[in-house]
Amino acid sequence: MIIQTCFKDVCEIALWAPPCSSDVTNLTSRLVGLHTRHVMEWQPDEQGLQQVLHLLRDSQSPNTATQRAVQQKLEQLNQFPDFNNYLIFVLTRLKTEDEPTRSLSGLILKNNVKVHYQNFPPAVAHFIKQECLNNIGDPSPLIRATIGILITTISTKGELQTWPELLPQLCTMLNSEDYNTCEGSFGALQKICEDSSELLDSDALNRPLNIMIPKFLQFFKHCSPKIRSHAIACVNQFIIGRAQALMDNIDTFIESLFALAADEDSEVRKNVCRALVMLLEVRVDRLIPHMRSIVEYMLQRTQDPDENVALEACEFWLTLAEQPICKDVLSGHLAQLVPVLVNGMKYSEIDIILLKGDVEEDEAVPDNEQDIKPRFHKSRTVTLRHEGDEGEEGEESEDDDDDDDDSLSDWNLRKCSAAALDVLANVFRDELLPHLLPVLKELLFHPDWVVKESGILVLGAIAEGCMQDMVLYLPELIPHLIQCLSDKKALVRSIACWTLSRYAHWVVSQPPDSYLKPLMTELLKRILDTNKRVQEAACSAFATLEEEACTELVPYLSFILDTLVFAFSKYQHKNLLILYDAIGTLADSVGHHLNQPEYIQKLMPPLIQKWNELKDEDKDLFPLLECLSSVATALQSGFLPYCEPVYQRCVTLVQKNLAQAMMYNQHPDQYEAPDKDFMIVALDLLSGLAEGLGGHVEQLVTRSNIMTLLFQCMQDTMPEVRQSSFALLGDLTKACFLHVKPCIAEFMPVLGLNLNPEFISVCNNATWAIGEIAIQMGTEMQPFVALVLNNLVEIINRPNTPKTLLENTAITIGRLGYVCPQEVAPMLPQFIRPWCTSLRNIRDNEEKDSAFRGICVMIGVNPGGVVQDFIFFCDAVASWVNPKDDLRDMFYKILHGFKDQTPPLLTWESIRSNLREGYWGTHPCLFVGTTCC
Repeated sequence: MIIQTCFKDVCEIALWAPPCSSDVTNLTSRLVGLHTRHVMEWQPDEQGLQQVLHLLRDSQSPNTATQRAVQQKLEQLNQFPDFNNYLIFVLTRLKTEDEPTRSLSGLILKNNVKVHYQNFPPAVAHFIKQECLNNIGDPSPLIRATIGILITTISTKGELQTWPELLPQLCTMLNSEDYNTCEGSFGALQKICEDSSELLDSDALNRPLNIMIPKFLQFFKHCSPKIRSHAIACVNQFIIGRAQALMDNIDTFIESLFALAADEDSEVRKNVCRALVMLLEVRVDRLIPHMRSIVEYMLQRTQDPDENVALEACEFWLTLAEQPICKDVLSGHLAQLVPVLVNGMKYSEIDIILLKGDVEEDEAVPDNEQDIKPRFHKSRTVTLRHEGDEGEEGEESEDDDDDDDDSLSDWNLRKCSAAALDVLANVFRDELLPHLLPVLKELLFHPDWVVKESGILVLGAIAEGCMQDMVLYLPELIPHLIQCLSDKKALVRSIACWTLSRYAHWVVSQPPDSYLKPLMTELLKRILDTNKRVQEAACSAFATLEEEACTELVPYLSFILDTLVFAFSKYQHKNLLILYDAIGTLADSVGHHLNQPEYIQKLMPPLIQKWNELKDEDKDLFPLLECLSSVATALQSGFLPYCEPVYQRCVTLVQKNLAQAMMYNQHPDQYEAPDKDFMIVALDLLSGLAEGLGGHVEQLVTRSNIMTLLFQCMQDTMPEVRQSSFALLGDLTKACFLHVKPCIAEFMPVLGLNLNPEFISVCNNATWAIGEIAIQMGTEMQPFVALVLNNLVEIINRPNTPKTLLENTAITIGRLGYVCPQEVAPMLPQFIRPWCTSLRNIRDNEEKDSAFRGICVMIGVNPGGVVQDFIFFCDAVASWVNPKDDLRDMFYKILHGFKDQTPPLLTWESIRSNLREGYWGTHPCLFVGTTCC
């Protein structure tokens, strides 16, 4: 039972003199009679009030020990609800106290509301709410803002429904002739609109927006710019959600925005620009009649002297680029727009100060740990190789951004301008270059390094969209950019690294001695630059070059490894993490070519040294484990001397994580939840070991309990854990099925349960693992087919399923049909068409081979099941470049079999015609010109 107490007694007995149990008992008995008087009219005890003020002043001390002591006292005080009355009293009534202390009191109360509000006695909650509404018009802007924050925090705790007078009172106070009351009420309403926009547009509150939106629109003409800004900001919260009350007043809203377009207040102009950007996204139909004027207005605002306004306006071009009308709307404005965007891509003076642009050598300066972004491991997803190696649809590349200066983590005008130019280059392609080339040439050779740097950024921003037409100029531009890698300014060197990485694909397509070798040589020098930002940019650019060049780098491996290994001794913490990525990408790119004694001796000692230095709970293990996973896969048997301690540590990490999860689930109040990223990254490294070592991993599995741990991981509540578990299961199935087979009866039901495409990557890896198990099990797979087949057929017929999942599903269905044709063949009509279209672009490999053998066997069992879609089968067969002889014979027999049975089954002449004309695709048919066709 919670007993309200007066603060004086709490301070004297409960806190500053830690109570014994008898003290607490005496205190309780003495205070029971105080409760009624206290609720009727709460007043603070003067001595207690002074002690609270003392605590608030102490909390502003920079001394860490004092801060810690204050925090402990606050936690103790939160046990007594009266403490919150003191906090609101200091905020609202103690006008003689300095504003920072009063505001701090309100912010502490806000935090208490967030965590403990459900435990506040009704009298305390009522007192706080009443004080907020009574003092929303405080003369101090800081106090008004703090009260507004407190009101919206209370409202988000479910109080909008149980505080019915809040919104009507705030709206009524908007009409106050007292500016402070009007502004304070609007500030609170703006925060409520930001935090509760969906609730305000719902029946739960009887749709108050029907009254609020027209009310807000009236204040667009208010004489105070602050009030005008509040009014626009409030309405803006409901644009993206298309609130009906706003849609009913949309024309009035747009007219009111136009009336404020030239407002002298920068905050008003910013909110007008923000509104137009959102309207462009959701109600472009209403803007089209005014689009020419809007474009001209946004051109002006993108050059606004206030950078915050310019940034909001610049967002307009990013949003417009996503609209079908973009090309028609902007074609006549490119000559004006391009220079504006280019000008916005220069570093501002503040940017240069923040980036320490005048500091050229800082490699010996330790990193500020707060500047190192938290790293999150990306669980392994099994994919297949495609013709042309096109990127995976629907998946974002980790490096697919224009974030050329990560140290400026905040979105700014430079970044927005670069992003806008990038997307517009993808819209206009060659039409953009005539407007850019004259400006670009001047920028790239400008004597002012800031201007020159922006020109290099421009060149990088247009790389994707304008690549086709840029090819004419690259033989001249690439050498110039390589020269810029040696510029005396670090920020020029770093942006040159990024821009060159954007043209890496073209560089690799040319003779190696022309551009690849010079670029690689200079990038490796920059990896050892004396400036940390350049090191980072060079490492990232080199990783991109590695992905593009792949085995083209093999002749230079010794030189590359010498540089990367030397960087281990040179790099501070942040760049060391990026170095791991560069080494891992190198291993992925050159593969088994890395498995040479000379290279292993260079690479492995520093990696193992870092491995031994890191503790199990150190998150730097994430990138190192990822790196080692790639290295182990590439080195194959070359990793054997290092595999046992690495393997054992991974198993230990998984085991410790599972044990911690179990303890947390049983006693959440006593134990912390584990960070499962440690388990995920360990599982992925075990996958890398299994893939790289192959059969050699068997002896490690024998001496561990990995199969038991894997079974637990496969049932984890976290999808990423299951995703990595199924990847490991598939790799162990391929490497040492002897240890997997005894567990199949337990594993298969779990795999079947995870064939849920709502979790795409989990489903993908489970599907792949089932296919690998089927190949190993052979006919013994028969009892388990029914557990998975219906789900697999449903997935392959599901619309909008990602390509990788479709491909793995098709492979697995084919493999199941290969080993258990009698069980799978009856369902041929339900999956043959999407099966064929899913696999027509896969490169020739063992997985494709086994899947097509399966489909051929199933057609032999159930030829009628393929009749309606036989042309799709022919097209899929035509995708093969060089099938094995016995597989070619299987194709040949099926085609001949159907030919001999026509016309009863199908019209052969139409099939032959389609194959010869390439009607179904660009692949040459294996059989055109043979006796079959």
